[in-house]
Amino acid sequence: LRTTLLFLSPKDLYTAPDSCRGRCQEPYTPEDECHCDDECERHGDCCEDYDRHCRDEGFSRSWDAITDQELLQVSEQLYRADHNKARPTDIAINPQYQASPDETGDQEDRSPQPLYKYVNEELFSKPTYASFIKLLDNYQQATGREEDVTAEELREQDNFLREVMKTELMKKLFVFLYKKNRYGSEQEFVADLKEMWFGLYSRGDGEQDSSGFEHVFSGEVKKGKVSGFHNWIRFYLLEKQGAVNYFSHNFEGPWDTYPDVLGLQFSWDGFYKEVGSAFIGSSPEFEFGLYTLCFIARPGRA
Repeated sequence: LRTTLLFLSPKDLYTAPDSCRGRCQEPYTPEDECHCDDECERHGDCCEDYDRHCRDEGFSRSWDAITDQELLQVSEQLYRADHNKARPTDIAINPQYQASPDETGDQEDRSPQPLYKYVNEELFSKPTYASFIKLLDNYQQATGREEDVTAEELREQDNFLREVMKTELMKKLFVFLYKKNRYGSEQEFVADLKEMWFGLYSRGDGEQDSSGFEHVFSGEVKKGKVSGFHNWIRFYLLEKQGAVNYFSHNFEGPWDTYPDVLGLQFSWDGFYKEVGSAFIGSSPEFEFGLYTLCFIARPGRA
């Protein structure tokens, strides 16, 4: 247990923006505080630990860095491995009004009908969907209120992680990250996923009131506005209950299959979301895996 806790120290797992650990040969990005590519010495903008990590004898080998091209390739692998995604016959949406950029903040309902005309709810009996849906009611909507995590909710977290790790998609992600020297075992990866997504943190006043999962998938309300809430399953279930009112969309992906992408405006229990982007029809493991990859590869950066 002690070894696991030491391994999960955030300074070890997630690259600090002022460090080259795990970033050697990472493409130059102007927003970064300092850089770890071959040109940084010439430009005089290397991170202080560049020599320690990125020299031939350095702790962090250059081939451990995740390049933009590798991000593209592994993302496409995850897309192809999403065997649980919706088929074209599983979902029918009714996007109705397309808002212009200067209309997204109007809070005006320009679409009289719901967004979802039909969803084949047999999808929700698949193990990753069923275990995902059980997690959605585990959170208080408003930030600033400490979350009370029950033993049952902890079991639901573990069950979801167990189900997604059975999928080819998450196994491919682990193999990639293992080869990149990010994890030494699947056990370490799963322990990190639990901390990364379900570990509580404060959005203000010191209360342990939020988590990555709550923000991205379930959604929360902060300062009178909807924050996060980027999941199509959550939206569909709440719209069916009458808790979500679809207003308009400002972007619809050009694809004729799933997952599609939609940028949308809506209210949730009277609180407004000006632009909420979401995949439509992807499996829970696809979003979970893709966002995990992005967070590990580019924490705090584009």
